[in-house]
Amino acid sequence: MIGRLSGTIDVNTTNPLIIDVHGVGYLVHVPERFLASIKVGKSHTLCIHSHIREDEFDLYGFANQQELALFELLLTVSGVGPKTALAVVDRGVSAVETAVRKSDVDFFTTVPRLGTKNAQKIIIELKSRLGSTKMLNLEGESGDTRQVMEALSSMGFDRHEIRDAIKKFDAKDISVEQKIRHALKLLGS
Repeated sequence: MIGRLSGTIDVNTTNPLIIDVHGVGYLVHVPERFLASIKVGKSHTLCIHSHIREDEFDLYGFANQQELALFELLLTVSGVGPKTALAVVDRGVSAVETAVRKSDVDFFTTVPRLGTKNAQKIIIELKSRLGSTKMLNLEGESGDTRQVMEALSSMGFDRHEIRDAIKKFDAKDISVEQKIRHALKLLGS
């Protein structure tokens, strides 16, 4: 799997674009907004999602990790393929998060190949997942505590429950895994 590519954008500026990495040209599908902002002949780094099917091996590239994470989250929604997910990401991460939060079906139906039913599916399935770690307000937390909070949040626990459990940690809980196990025991009781 390819996770990141750094190289020069080739003279071909259509989508998929060609990024030259030490003499090897990779075809990478990118959001149209990114395509409009690139400079041919300049070096760029792309966060990559490798989409592999029995008859295809496609690369999808993004300017940052947030766009890649949103793309991969959209792919988990039944009925949303990579081309549709790419078109949604092209609208901007914050705009998509706002549309999901506000249940704005019209925002999603303006995306080509995305009907009302799939727009509703995206909203329903992503509402609980988008921004779950942002809502925790992890600023100032140590690395281990942050990892524990993110892990528990991804399991669906409320941030107040998580904070209460973390306050009850034993000093003997050394590794992140031990802290998560201990927190799960506390949250399960």
